[in-house]
Amino acid sequence: MEIQNTVSQAEQHVKIIAVELGLREPQVLGTVRLLDDGNTVPFIARYRKEATGELDENSIREIDDRIRYLRNLEARKEEVIRLIEEQGKLTNELREAIVKSQKLQELEDLYRPYRQKRRTRATVARERGLEPLARRIAAQKEMEGTPEDLAACFVNPEKEIHTARDAVTGAMDIIAENISDDAEIRKAVRRLTFNEGLMVTRAADREKRTPYEMYYDYREPLRKIPPHRILAINRGEKDEILSVKVEAPAEKAVSLICERLISNKKSIWRTVLEETVQDAYKRLLAPSIEREVRNELTGKAGEQAIKIFSANLRNLLLQPPVRGQTVLGIDPGFRTGCKLAVVDDTGKVLEVGVMYPHQPQNRTGEAREIMKQMIRENAAGLIAIGNGTASRETETVVADMIREDGLNISYTIVSEAGASVYSASRIAGEEFPQYDLSLRSAVSIARRLQDPLAELVKIDPKSIGVGQYQHDVSPKRLEESLEGVVESCVNAVGVDLNTASPSLLKYVAGIKPAVAKSIVSFREKNGRFSSRSQLLEIPRLGEQTFIQCAGFIRVPDGSNPLENTPVHPESYGITERILKMVGAAPDDLGKPVMEKIRRDLASLDAEKVAAELGSGVPTVRDIIEALQRPGRDPRDEMPRPVFRTDVTSLENLQPGMVLEGIVRNVVDFGAFVDIGVKHDGLVHISELADKFVKHPMEIVSVGDNVKVRVLSVDMARERVSLSMKGTR
Repeated sequence: MEIQNTVSQAEQHVKIIAVELGLREPQVLGTVRLLDDGNTVPFIARYRKEATGELDENSIREIDDRIRYLRNLEARKEEVIRLIEEQGKLTNELREAIVKSQKLQELEDLYRPYRQKRRTRATVARERGLEPLARRIAAQKEMEGTPEDLAACFVNPEKEIHTARDAVTGAMDIIAENISDDAEIRKAVRRLTFNEGLMVTRAADREKRTPYEMYYDYREPLRKIPPHRILAINRGEKDEILSVKVEAPAEKAVSLICERLISNKKSIWRTVLEETVQDAYKRLLAPSIEREVRNELTGKAGEQAIKIFSANLRNLLLQPPVRGQTVLGIDPGFRTGCKLAVVDDTGKVLEVGVMYPHQPQNRTGEAREIMKQMIRENAAGLIAIGNGTASRETETVVADMIREDGLNISYTIVSEAGASVYSASRIAGEEFPQYDLSLRSAVSIARRLQDPLAELVKIDPKSIGVGQYQHDVSPKRLEESLEGVVESCVNAVGVDLNTASPSLLKYVAGIKPAVAKSIVSFREKNGRFSSRSQLLEIPRLGEQTFIQCAGFIRVPDGSNPLENTPVHPESYGITERILKMVGAAPDDLGKPVMEKIRRDLASLDAEKVAAELGSGVPTVRDIIEALQRPGRDPRDEMPRPVFRTDVTSLENLQPGMVLEGIVRNVVDFGAFVDIGVKHDGLVHISELADKFVKHPMEIVSVGDNVKVRVLSVDMARERVSLSMKGTR
């Protein structure tokens, strides 16, 4: 019986998820089974498309989230049933309601009357024996006499019930708590509050200048308030700058409760019950529902913030690498100077140094000579300047040097978010024990230009700083989501087994941090890998881990050219047969005959090939695509960084000027664009396009190169308003 119930429950979960996500039940079922078997999301998305109906990673992660939620909900239902049963209060109707509840909030509402409470006014009234009077009042049967006359028999000075009115008051406390604990009433009041309530904020000090000035006297319907404003208001309240409350339709709520509670309008208890409802709402329900509604809004706002952060992080990680260039990295600073590091095209550090072009030293001439010498002696082709403190001042020094000395070199501004975190990390200490923290930052900045993904994976994703209000959301949910994004990006690009660091390898599907270190140790001891199968010689890397990770590992100069493609070793046999169909073999990949092979592969009908080989169409389609572009890096198709040789100052900006910039961050209300001045300009959502834009991510992504028109320049606040309308 228990097994049947479990099976039925699993089937129900599949049905629920399929309806919620708009998927077919076999897709959900196949995905859940693969997840339960310990397969990773990237592996399922790439190599088990037949089982999932070609679901992408986002859909698979959504299924994973929902199945976890539903299973946790079932576990909580069992616990609630057990706890109520132990109290001897579980009825068939209550059990059925618990079993049918589909949300944790509904379940907790049902459990609320039976939860252990702190001592309340109702608790005291029950201890004094007033429960029978409360039931009598709630029954509303008496239509003659007065409440005091009928409550007189409950007077008991020993229990501190000195008058009939004391008895009625105590009974009212019991009824008020029952009203507050009633699941249906809570649900109705919660819905009413959300649909018709207002978020109202006031300033603690209206004269004080803060970033929250728009909320100093602010009100907005709860159902319309956007997520980023919820988080901004919460932060203003936390900083004790704002007072915040939910203004609910109290009269409607009281009326709603009275309609449900008062069944006999001729009862002598009608006035007592109306007073009780007023008390229950004002003292118990309203504060509780306000907390619940705000928590729900905050939760949804947090999920949206996490979604934005995740999308921005993905775009940042997938910025195209700048290959084949020696780079001079500059970590700008005033008093402590600008730290310099030159790294060659493999990321090896060639030289480090320090210059002091800014206050208080102002050794600008010397700084230029130091840079020119490092550029000349190391044949540097690009300069990467971190975008932190003193960035624009340093950019001016670099631009003047390029222009006045006629250097054949250009520069770009690189986000240095998280560079200080990396510099102080154990990873940086192991990489560069001989350098101090600031010099490590300069190395990181240079390497970020060369290969953003390989460098940024060394940093805690939360420290990369491309989100909105990331410090105001659930740390656990944020970490889970961002870790998933990094994992997805690393596996989408693929990892060179002979150059990858442990920081990069640990994000490959199936590979744990300890195993990543073992792979690098094995490589250092035994030399370069020549095949993926050598991974099976790594301690604690078994067959299951190999299956998960092998397709995402690349061995560019390995014994088999297929090992530099996304083709999984389990499909090598099918792949060789596909190549044979076009008169080729794996060894032909990348050779002069490649163009002909590419054309012949493109002419194949994937469905016919799959039928002939007894394989799935999605697998065959992916193999054909992979064979046409061996060694492909998907990042190469992304927009390139903007390289400059001269600088634009805030003072030179004029309304109407059209400039080229790079998107640094995307938030709910717009996008911040680096146009080469001290502060990034804001393109408000209303200025992103000539059409209606529901969300900025429909138009722009982090790293995009865009043309913008200057709308206004606020010199006092150092703010620039931009528009993308009519610039395309």
